[in-house]
Amino acid sequence: MTVAAGDDGRLRCRWCLATPEYRAYHDEEWGRPVSDEIRIYEKLCLEGFQAGLSWLTILRKREAFRTAFAGFAPPTVAAFDETDVQRLLGDPGIIRHRGKIEAAITNARATMALREAGTSLAAVFWSHRPAEGPGPAADGDVPGATTESKALSGTLRRHGFRFVGPTTVYAAMQALGVVNDHMQACAFRVEVEAERRRFRPPR
Repeated sequence: MTVAAGDDGRLRCRWCLATPEYRAYHDEEWGRPVSDEIRIYEKLCLEGFQAGLSWLTILRKREAFRTAFAGFAPPTVAAFDETDVQRLLGDPGIIRHRGKIEAAITNARATMALREAGTSLAAVFWSHRPAEGPGPAADGDVPGATTESKALSGTLRRHGFRFVGPTTVYAAMQALGVVNDHMQACAFRVEVEAERRRFRPPR
């Protein structure tokens, strides 16, 4: 079964019914289009921190991450130094992985470099939006990576980003609404798709 009914009777992607946190994330955020650079940078960082862990772990630590990383404001994080790295390594509220912490700082600097080059992280993400399709009918229809996520991963790497492999990038594309991977029978798919049709991608 790819969808299941919640206690309100609405069909949802089955994965989201495991916990209240997943359900709220699915209903309110996942797949809804985002153009705000801070939120895109945050999502890219958090997907990197998630590697090897469950997304639920990240969701439960998200507010602590936001506090630790100054709200994920790229100009502020880009100025972090080794003192900040040590502070973050000592913060029990986040994932204390030096490589991922340093990648988040590197990615803030790369985000700022994109601005200086006359573009933005948001524009780069949305320039890799795939052609619209009918959406997944079954769990097996959802890929781990796509041609577009591989291309976006390569673009980001060329601009100096780290921890941005095709699978990590595709998870971000799903979450940010660059693709709509709600199941065809999910009650939220139509709602999300309507938002995406009204959305004007950044350029």
